[in-house]
Amino acid sequence: MTAGYGPQDGGPRGPAQGSGDEGGRPGPLPPRMEPRGGSGGWPTVPASRATAPGQPPGYPAGASTGYPSAPGAPAGYPASPGAPAGGYPSAPGAPAAPAVPTPRATWSPAPEAGQRTPQQMFPPQSGQPADPRGWSGAPAGPPTPVAGPGAAHPAATRPKSGWLPRAALFLALVLVLVSGVQAYQIHRLNSRLADTDRNMSAAQGDDGVRLDGLEQRAEELEKQAGTVFNPESIAAAVLPSVFRVKAGQFTGTAFAVGKPNSEGGANLFTNYHVVESVWDSGGRQVFLERTDQRFPATIVKVDEENDIAHLRTSAKFTGLVTAPTPVKSGQQIVVVGAPLGLTDSVTTGVVSAFRKAENGSGDVIQFDAPINPGNSGGPVINGAKQVVGIATAKARDAEGIGLAVPIKTACDGFDIC
Repeated sequence: MTAGYGPQDGGPRGPAQGSGDEGGRPGPLPPRMEPRGGSGGWPTVPASRATAPGQPPGYPAGASTGYPSAPGAPAGYPASPGAPAGGYPSAPGAPAAPAVPTPRATWSPAPEAGQRTPQQMFPPQSGQPADPRGWSGAPAGPPTPVAGPGAAHPAATRPKSGWLPRAALFLALVLVLVSGVQAYQIHRLNSRLADTDRNMSAAQGDDGVRLDGLEQRAEELEKQAGTVFNPESIAAAVLPSVFRVKAGQFTGTAFAVGKPNSEGGANLFTNYHVVESVWDSGGRQVFLERTDQRFPATIVKVDEENDIAHLRTSAKFTGLVTAPTPVKSGQQIVVVGAPLGLTDSVTTGVVSAFRKAENGSGDVIQFDAPINPGNSGGPVINGAKQVVGIATAKARDAEGIGLAVPIKTACDGFDIC
């Protein structure tokens, strides 16, 4: 227990224990301790030593308690906290050592650059009282030397943290996992794209097959549509190639057929009985008329037995196409001519029969389309806009019985089809 000082010392004053008064006498003595080095009591410092600064005359530095002073502490200040401020007395009967004043809290000078304070050197520990001299929780035992100015302080060592390698390993594992997932997803996407490409290729192949089938079907429908009987379409295609023939006092009908002749003009068919008067008189020239136009033509050759005549003109007209197969009963036809001199006349009907001619010259086509004088030599057209015959005559005293020479007969006799 620390003894108090009297008011004459200027230091803090505490109550004296044992007597009850508040004098400057010290309290009860500590327990008796065996002296070191023999029975002569505690060793003392020779008085010949120099007096410590700030101490009473004759008081040696660092000898107030018999303990060496701590480095950096005032002379005579005990090294261990808790030691009596005035030191322990010597053996019984020995004079007491002079009392040492307690230093004030503001005694310690400011630390020099690079020097640590006692509070920094000895931080307070839990359960340990604070030292009134400014020291806080200095550990008991030998004092720790304080480095002087300019001395190198040992580097503070910190425990190495072990979480950084573990965090890095965890991040690496996460990255590997994410990379694996992404690689798997990319593989699945590639597989899906490949499947989609195969499906698209198969679909395109199927579409191509269907398209080819549709094209073939369209061609078939076009062919069928071409065979569909359409008098208006037939007349529009045929009329530019059909003319009225003026041969002397007789009139009839002629039509251009086949390819152009050697002179670049057109070849035409008509009935022999239409140009018979001119042919018999030795004449060869006739005229082709259509609306307000008139073209000269020449009689090249005639077939009296089959009632066919071949005409040629230098004018250029489009020749009609002849049918490659014979006509059949029930087939619809269109007859174009100039009955009674009326040009561009169109009548329709069907093939009634395919018969032998009365004079035995060959076969004739019977049809029910109306014809009159002036239709002789006009073309008989099927639904495909092809010439199937040449209108020749009609039955007397009857209606709906017309006759035509098959086009094959004319083409066989005249090489112009």
